Amino acid sequence: MALAVIGFYPHPNPPLSLAPTAGFFMYIPKLEATMHRYRTHTCGELRKRHAGQTIHLSGWIHRKRDHGGILFLDLRDHYGITQLVISPENAAAETAAKIPRESVIRVLGDVRERSPETINSAMETGEVEIAVRELEVLSLAEPLPFSVAEDPDVGESTRLSYRFLDLRRAGLHRRIQLRSEVIASIRRRMTDMDFAEFQTPILTSSSPEGARDYLVPSRLYPGQFYALPQAPQQFKQLLMVSGFDRYFQIAPCFRDEDARADRSPGEFYQLDLEMAFVEQEDVFAIVEELFSGLFREFTDWEVPAPPFPRLSHADAMLRFGTDKPDLRFALEIQDLSEIFAGSSFRLFRDIVAAGGVVRALCVPAMEAQPRSFFDGLEAFVKEAGGKGLAYLINGAQATGSIATALEQSVRSRIIEECTAAPGSAIFFIAGPPAEAAALAGRLRLHLADRLDLRRERCYEFCWIVDFPMYEWDEERACVAFSHNPFSMPQGGMATLETQPPLEIKAYQYDIVCNGLELSSGAIRNHRPDIMYKAFEIAGHSQRDVDRKFGGMIRALRYGAPPHGGIAPGIDRIVMLLADEPNIREVIAFPMNQNAQDPLMGAPSEVSSEQLRELHIAVRE
Repeated sequence: MALAVIGFYPHPNPPLSLAPTAGFFMYIPKLEATMHRYRTHTCGELRKRHAGQTIHLSGWIHRKRDHGGILFLDLRDHYGITQLVISPENAAAETAAKIPRESVIRVLGDVRERSPETINSAMETGEVEIAVRELEVLSLAEPLPFSVAEDPDVGESTRLSYRFLDLRRAGLHRRIQLRSEVIASIRRRMTDMDFAEFQTPILTSSSPEGARDYLVPSRLYPGQFYALPQAPQQFKQLLMVSGFDRYFQIAPCFRDEDARADRSPGEFYQLDLEMAFVEQEDVFAIVEELFSGLFREFTDWEVPAPPFPRLSHADAMLRFGTDKPDLRFALEIQDLSEIFAGSSFRLFRDIVAAGGVVRALCVPAMEAQPRSFFDGLEAFVKEAGGKGLAYLINGAQATGSIATALEQSVRSRIIEECTAAPGSAIFFIAGPPAEAAALAGRLRLHLADRLDLRRERCYEFCWIVDFPMYEWDEERACVAFSHNPFSMPQGGMATLETQPPLEIKAYQYDIVCNGLELSSGAIRNHRPDIMYKAFEIAGHSQRDVDRKFGGMIRALRYGAPPHGGIAPGIDRIVMLLADEPNIREVIAFPMNQNAQDPLMGAPSEVSSEQLRELHIAVRE
């Protein structure tokens, strides 16, 4: 193959070692017409069967090693890594030795088998290497803020500021690719189940989805604003009213809310779906078919077969202290209020008499735990907002913080109620029902962490059903919607007219996996008369409903089918499949916990001209 010599390769800030005053030279082959200029193969493709072939590869320099003058380069692209070998007599050796890591190069070389003792079984291409003939530098890298080849101990702020480098790292790169493949699979599966994909507006009006809106000022209508959709809730219902039968969308949603490990601030994506002429179980069947197939496709973990367990909201709160129960371990909360109501233990008896409850967790094989373990649990409960933690250990002689304060008959009833085996510890939390449930739920999870109780490599799905339609708003001292206001109350109009509001249940449901809420959904209220009545109970007049939801209520007046849906979060699905606890690790370009993008510098100030166009003034 003929060679062409070219001169100085331009770079905005070339390293001094690579940029002498007169420039530097490299040998570049004059490419044959039949060979692709940049690559004939990818860096993850080559195997023993390719030995003897002359190939082109392009990619990033991942690692460099000099073994007695023989230079080894690991070349990386999206598909994998291939080892390059450059001998000292090679014309490209001097240039290759000076090229910084993460620079982009193209090489021409010959595929050859590695000797048995040099095979790298950790690499898919580890049985071969490339004997480089020629090398071309396509782009030089400046000094790196952190290593791409290793997992550096670097702060998230730096990682997000250089997200383009962070995304080159193998773990994060793999997770973002997984996200793409999961979304593609979801689309195929939804289409196979006769769902049609439609796009709904991004610029819309404000909607009460439970979080603050992102507002977009209108240039054409001074003082008026669009809102970015918190969810396509009203539009997907309007599609059902329009006669479409099954809709889905990988929908962007925007909510001005604080970040958490399982929630990204600003924006997220969800699988939004809606179905006409369905009841609750019809929605469950579709989601169970989707999830059981999807999770089996992307993991070798244990995935339960449908149907998934159903738990009422009240039952979940009683047994697990949360409406997002982790079912990978069997530790359940028990209610011992009745036992303590008639006991001589005054502290708990008075709490129950005042309307409170006593909840308990029975943990086996705890007799060997040191006192410091129990002290640590009490400290955890206090940090979580509780006043303390009482416990009883079932042994030949009962011990524990309240053992001597309980009469024998009460101890015996507690042990029997909890089916406590010898050596078990029973932990007690007392207080108002909601507070006791939440504290017991947090203690349950903490015990699972401390005692390693969770089953590994498995997914445990469940449905939470029968949510309360309403709740008491302490701040406003009134009845308010506890969930989605567009949900159908169980029992319809008759229930709204005859039952106390706080006893009314709705056709609302959540799907939970391993303690993570993947989605909320509901069977929708498709009747205007029931809609007006439901809002009236929550303190909203018919005029309020017409003003805030005019398009929706008008559509329902023209014949609406019974319909329902759900919207599982894409980010949380990928988190579970990647076994990744931090949601920012499955999003290509996330905001940080302060809802800032340090890479692009968002949010940012805008010019006074832009503000004038939008009829906005910024107040100091």
